[in-house]
Amino acid sequence: MLYQLAHSFLLLLLLVTTPLAFSNPGLFEGQTNVGSINLLGSVEYNLANNTYRITGSGENIWGNEDAFFYVWKKVNGDLELTADIEWISERKHEHRKGGWMIRAGLGADDPYVDFMSHGDSLISLQYRKTKGGTTLQVQSPVKAPATMLLERHGNQFTLSLTKDGKFYPVGTISVELKGEVYAGLVVCSHDSTDSQTAIFSNVSFNETDNIPYDKRIVESTLEIIDIDSGVRSIVRRAKEHFEAPNWSRDGKTFLYNSNGKIYTLSVSGGNPELLNTDFALRCNNDHGLSPDGKQLVISHHPEDGKSRIYILPAEGGEPKLVTEFGPSYWHGWSPDGKTLAYCAERNGEYDVYSIPVEGGEETRLTTATGLDDGPDYSSDGKYIYFNSVRTGQMKIWRMKTDGSEQIQITPDDEYGDWFAHPSPDGKWIVFLSFDKSVEGHPPNKDVVLRIMPASGGEPKILATLFGGQGTINVPSWSPDSKKVAFVSYRLVAP
Repeated sequence: MLYQLAHSFLLLLLLVTTPLAFSNPGLFEGQTNVGSINLLGSVEYNLANNTYRITGSGENIWGNEDAFFYVWKKVNGDLELTADIEWISERKHEHRKGGWMIRAGLGADDPYVDFMSHGDSLISLQYRKTKGGTTLQVQSPVKAPATMLLERHGNQFTLSLTKDGKFYPVGTISVELKGEVYAGLVVCSHDSTDSQTAIFSNVSFNETDNIPYDKRIVESTLEIIDIDSGVRSIVRRAKEHFEAPNWSRDGKTFLYNSNGKIYTLSVSGGNPELLNTDFALRCNNDHGLSPDGKQLVISHHPEDGKSRIYILPAEGGEPKLVTEFGPSYWHGWSPDGKTLAYCAERNGEYDVYSIPVEGGEETRLTTATGLDDGPDYSSDGKYIYFNSVRTGQMKIWRMKTDGSEQIQITPDDEYGDWFAHPSPDGKWIVFLSFDKSVEGHPPNKDVVLRIMPASGGEPKILATLFGGQGTINVPSWSPDSKKVAFVSYRLVAP
């Protein structure tokens, strides 16, 4: 009896942990029940309509280890993986899961990235960064059914959806998956006593070369996010570097900088147009429009390499110098149109200053040791929001426009916060957050956009992306306070 029990246990263990051969695999090489499984999974490939009928069990794909059924292929390069998922079994748990997964190995606790379509129509980008680590996720505001696209560019992974003919970015995260990895389709019942079945259609598998990090180029994407729904849309995506969108006062146009120049772009997309900035051809990402939309402020590097602030007509023209001293980096324009706020380095210390639009004597508003940066005015003109590292962690602060009553606004949490921008209606501030271990505001980092009430409160994540410097350095609210524009980045093959 003991021998029979031991033999049965060993057989089950082998079935769970050993890849299983199967006929007519379609795109795939093998199938495996990953983790602790009571009910074995199965796959049927229909050559006629290129669909996969997959049945799987397993307690969950979550936490520190997983249990699911996996149909896979070994890969090395960049990937584009798509699928539509339809559940055909009766739902017993709202978080049954099906989707594409890219996984470091077949162990229950291995690192991975996936997209999962849940039983309750939730779609999420899930990932575990380290072996035995905790699963994290980015939830999509767009629900199933939808065609899901999971892209791998080196260690970057992006989930996007197509629904009703519209394309929606969901998020980009970074997970280091070295060498040969597994990529395939997954089903998990979220109940170890139950099996669930899904049909995967419109399945595509596109693998390209694994390009070394130093050979990749920057891809920039100008996006809009609706702050109520969290839905993102793309205005422009190109294999070039551009930064810092401003939204025109009539809501029809963006301005952004690229390679030292300023460009305009319709909110509906199309081709960008070069704005005439005359001699100012070394503009950085600190620029913006006046409250009446008639003037443009830029930060330009003259021959000495120290940025200074200039004013020119919004339609283009010859810039007029505002700040005599440099470096000076513009960030805010008072609602009455009379004053500019900016970050400047004077005597080795970076602080917040203000100056009349026509130039003249500058006023120092902060004196704390450490960087004070990113000033922007509240819509009523009573306050300036800025970011400061004075406590040892970069946080958003607020002060009156004369520099008095400086108080910290964002909480001491796992983030370092930069570039707060109040909404035109005065209700919100949106800002960029790095992991608190990151020094400065460098490019090419995993970051989030966060939003919170202007009066204070708990921040919430608006968007998860790869970016940093150039993402949202300057005011980029829509005039109606319903949307925010920003730039996300990826490192892609040339």
